[in-house]
Amino acid sequence: MEEFFRDYWWLLFPIGAFVFGAWDRWLAYKRSRDHLDLLKHYAEQGKEPPPELVRGVGGDMNGEAPGGYGPGGPGGPYGPYGYGWGGPRYMRRMYRNYYRYGPYWQWRRVLVTGAVAAGFWWAAQWADWPGADGAFHIVAIIMTIITIANLVFALMAWNFRDK
Repeated sequence: MEEFFRDYWWLLFPIGAFVFGAWDRWLAYKRSRDHLDLLKHYAEQGKEPPPELVRGVGGDMNGEAPGGYGPGGPGGPYGPYGYGWGGPRYMRRMYRNYYRYGPYWQWRRVLVTGAVAAGFWWAAQWADWPGADGAFHIVAIIMTIITIANLVFALMAWNFRDK
């Protein structure tokens, strides 16, 4: 058992990421469940819930974006930013979804994963840690495959960027 932890210490990082991701999703579930319970409480009493509470549940699905922007909000049908219906939240979403798939980001992924793969290949060949060369070889092979896949996607994004 001691050899397992010594040989595969690097597995703590992805396992930790999975644990924290699951924790984040569980907290988001509890937050939305409590929000809906509060709306049910208002409905059982026959009261009208505050508009902020209703807007928080629907987000942009009920015809109005959070923050009062929308068809009748400030700035007309496109909001004060000139596009879409929203404020900074929608600008961030647009930035993530538009620029994430551009050629620049694809080539950046190729360079980063290539550098990590080269580092693991170097560590597999020259590291003087007993028993670690097998793990370094496995990670180096996986990172090389990911680099090749990112290279294919970068070439596709570069060649088909205007379409």
